[in-house]
Amino acid sequence: MAKVGNRQNKTLVCTVCGKEGYRKSKNVKNTTDRLELSKYCSNCRKHTTHKEKK
Repeated sequence: MAKVGNRQNKTLVCTVCGKEGYRKSKNVKNTTDRLELSKYCSNCRKHTTHKEKK
Protein backbone atom coordinates (compact mmCIF):
# COMPACT_ATOMS: atom_id res chain seq x y z
CA MET A 1 0.00 0.00 0.00
CA ALA A 2 1.05 3.57 -0.57
CA LYS A 3 2.27 5.56 2.40
CA VAL A 4 0.03 8.41 3.52
CA GLY A 5 2.12 11.56 3.63
CA ASN A 6 2.27 15.28 3.06
CA ARG A 7 2.89 15.17 -0.71
CA GLN A 8 0.07 16.28 -3.00
CA ASN A 9 -0.14 16.68 -6.78
CA LYS A 10 -0.60 20.30 -7.83
CA THR A 11 -1.58 21.60 -11.27
CA LEU A 12 0.53 24.34 -12.88
CA VAL A 13 -1.22 26.97 -15.03
CA CYS A 14 0.44 29.22 -17.63
CA THR A 15 0.24 32.88 -16.56
CA VAL A 16 0.02 34.12 -20.18
CA CYS A 17 -2.66 31.90 -21.78
CA GLY A 18 -4.12 30.03 -18.79
CA LYS A 19 -3.51 26.52 -20.14
CA GLU A 20 -3.03 23.72 -17.59
CA GLY A 21 -0.08 21.76 -18.89
CA TYR A 22 1.94 20.40 -15.96
CA ARG A 23 1.40 18.55 -12.69
CA LYS A 24 4.03 18.51 -9.94
CA SER A 25 4.06 16.89 -6.54
CA LYS A 26 4.84 19.12 -3.59
CA ASN A 27 5.21 18.69 0.16
CA VAL A 28 2.42 20.92 1.47
CA LYS A 29 3.69 20.82 5.06
CA ASN A 30 7.19 22.18 4.29
CA THR A 31 6.33 24.42 1.31
CA THR A 32 3.36 26.61 2.18
CA ASP A 33 3.72 29.18 -0.62
CA ARG A 34 2.57 28.48 -4.17
CA LEU A 35 4.88 26.99 -6.78
CA GLU A 36 6.10 29.29 -9.54
CA LEU A 37 8.26 27.68 -12.23
CA SER A 38 9.47 28.62 -15.69
CA LYS A 39 8.18 25.91 -18.05
CA TYR A 40 7.57 25.53 -21.78
CA CYS A 41 3.99 26.24 -22.88
CA SER A 42 2.99 24.45 -26.08
CA ASN A 43 0.13 26.89 -26.63
CA CYS A 44 2.34 30.02 -26.40
CA ARG A 45 5.33 28.17 -27.96
CA LYS A 46 7.81 29.72 -25.51
CA HIS A 47 8.99 29.48 -21.91
CA THR A 48 6.61 31.26 -19.54
CA THR A 49 6.03 31.26 -15.79
CA HIS A 50 3.59 28.66 -14.56
CA LYS A 51 1.89 29.11 -11.19
CA GLU A 52 0.10 26.64 -8.97
CA LYS A 53 -3.63 26.49 -9.52
CA LYS A 54 -5.95 27.44 -6.62
